[in-house]
Amino acid sequence: MKIFRLALLFSIFSLTLYAQKYTFTHDDTLRGSITKERAWWDLQFYHLNTRINPADSTIGGSVTVRYKVIQPSQVLQIDLQRPLTISKITQDGQELTYKRDGDAFFVTLAKPQKTNAQEEITVYYGGRPRIAKRAPWDGGFSWKRDQNGQPFVATSCQGLGASVWWPCKDHMYDEPDSMKISITVPPGLTDVSNGRLSSVSNNADGWRTFHWYVQNPINNYGVNVNIGNYVSWTDTFEGEKGKLDLSFYALPENVEKAKVQFQQVKPMLKAFEHWFGPYPFYEDGFKLVEVPYLGMEHQSSVTYGNGYQNGYLGRDLSATGWGLKWDFIIIHESGHEWFANNITYKDVADMWIHESFTNYSENLYTEYHHGKQAGAEYVIGCRKLIRNDKPIIGVYGVNHSGSGDMYYKGGNMLHTIRQIVNDDEKWRGILRGLNKTFYHQTVTSPQIEEYMSAQAGVNLSKVFDQYLRDVRIPTLEYKLEGKQLSYRWSNCVAGFEMPVKLKIGDNWKTLQPTSDWKTLKASKASAVMIDPNFYVEIRKLE
Repeated sequence: MKIFRLALLFSIFSLTLYAQKYTFTHDDTLRGSITKERAWWDLQFYHLNTRINPADSTIGGSVTVRYKVIQPSQVLQIDLQRPLTISKITQDGQELTYKRDGDAFFVTLAKPQKTNAQEEITVYYGGRPRIAKRAPWDGGFSWKRDQNGQPFVATSCQGLGASVWWPCKDHMYDEPDSMKISITVPPGLTDVSNGRLSSVSNNADGWRTFHWYVQNPINNYGVNVNIGNYVSWTDTFEGEKGKLDLSFYALPENVEKAKVQFQQVKPMLKAFEHWFGPYPFYEDGFKLVEVPYLGMEHQSSVTYGNGYQNGYLGRDLSATGWGLKWDFIIIHESGHEWFANNITYKDVADMWIHESFTNYSENLYTEYHHGKQAGAEYVIGCRKLIRNDKPIIGVYGVNHSGSGDMYYKGGNMLHTIRQIVNDDEKWRGILRGLNKTFYHQTVTSPQIEEYMSAQAGVNLSKVFDQYLRDVRIPTLEYKLEGKQLSYRWSNCVAGFEMPVKLKIGDNWKTLQPTSDWKTLKASKASAVMIDPNFYVEIRKLE
């Protein structure tokens, strides 16, 4: 691991040079870094209590923030994005002073904050939140109507941040251990949020408050609100940890289609528990909820808007036919329950931990139900979508994610690493081990990389550098000179070495190329072909 860490230091230096291409602002730092006003307190619990009015697109209410003091300090950072405003902040009934700096609020605490003490503040807020421009990628609130003219409302805020609609500690490194969500909506409407519904309150004005309780840690962008004239039904799944409660929500006009399409949830759970281990949130159940946008991986409240059809809006992204065997949103967004909601990045620069593994889960789902060859064809078919435009890992400390290649290139990187491991049971053990070792944790890329190297028994540091921190595709160069085959890696990071499987003549052989030339006797080497399961290129030199 010492060699691994030296390689990682070089990679960080390279990413620092990459970061110099961008201009980041003071707001970016406040949003994306663990400021001193965040670092001294450990988030324990939220109670989000909000009234949502679709008639004028306003929201308002309070958030109680419970925390543990790690080390004494008197200034605490809470985040809330414009145009929303805070009306007051209290602790033990005493109103506190605060100042706004962009989307960050710095609260001066009157009460001495003592190490290990459990404390609370309550933040009162309201206004018209940002309207989603292109949910879920450019998110916020989606204010829509169903075909009967009833309000159909939902939130989505990955990357943008939960503070776009409620006050919170808006950095991914710190999650609450549990959460209560109380959402008040107009008569006739239902709110669906995360966790389990504990009660419904009937208010004097005819509005109703839906109280949801989340027993597990939850990342802030995973918290969601879905409001509509929903029809719901339930089922159960007998999984690795026993009975898992399933709940489904759809608009009245789509119930019959939903009852057919949502049957894919059980085969999804069967496949992913096989590959990744038990569903991580048995205590909170699993919900699939229709929304007015494509869909999102909200924890225990996965949202769906794929039009009740297989593929990605009816298309097979791999162009192999396998992508039309299943509903992309049900499979992909549910895969995030393991990689995003169970294992969560500390910094958005490491978003590949969410998206690469979940992209690869599409391949694994296909393999589980249709065979290993089908899974391989699917992931290889998605290579045409790789751009190799910039590194997959983004810039740390400024809320900056890397290239969208974290999806298809990241999935192909993992498929390539599987070939290196060359042991399907060991590979499955690594995937399950990740979810067990980092259960309900926030992590960094080095943690994931080091774990996979250790469990594989192979130093994968240069492989991760090549695919995560570089844009080049490693190329196997070879020369045929009589009965001798010469070969090496080119177009790669310094010191790159990775085994690869070649067909030389009529025989398959695994070679161990480096960036230096190696030779091999090959009497029938008139034709050389690379195993397509490796995401590399090959070039013959004359």
